[in-house]
Amino acid sequence: MLKNCAMEISALARVLVDTSVWIEFFRKHEPYHSIVTRLIDEDQLFCCGIILAELMQGAKSDKELAVLDDFPRVFPFIPESPQLWISAGKLAFQLRRKGVTIGLSDCYIAVAAASVNAQVATLDSHFQLLVKPAKTALYPLV
Repeated sequence: MLKNCAMEISALARVLVDTSVWIEFFRKHEPYHSIVTRLIDEDQLFCCGIILAELMQGAKSDKELAVLDDFPRVFPFIPESPQLWISAGKLAFQLRRKGVTIGLSDCYIAVAAASVNAQVATLDSHFQLLVKPAKTALYPLV
């Protein structure tokens, strides 16, 4: 019973898919390809500018870049604002004060997800360190 409840809750969640998961999706690696496909089909997937820029930076061809060009027309994007960048900068500062160094882009992704009450789907283990201070959650990928 509990397992079914967890599946129903995650099925309704908004999810910000991180670059690491998108890479696995584009490589058609399972279970990530199926997970992202389901999130797309169920209109749960969100994106943000920094993730799109990271994907474009790593594109291997003009064809891949053209697919990424369509992201803003296909997926809802979390609106960027100075306040999100301020929150990301402060989060990175607070973590560094505690001896934890996490990149600014990942801090931004965490606070952006929290701003729209979305979970983060990522393969980067350091996001565990962002859950509590960013007031966000991780989307289960297994």
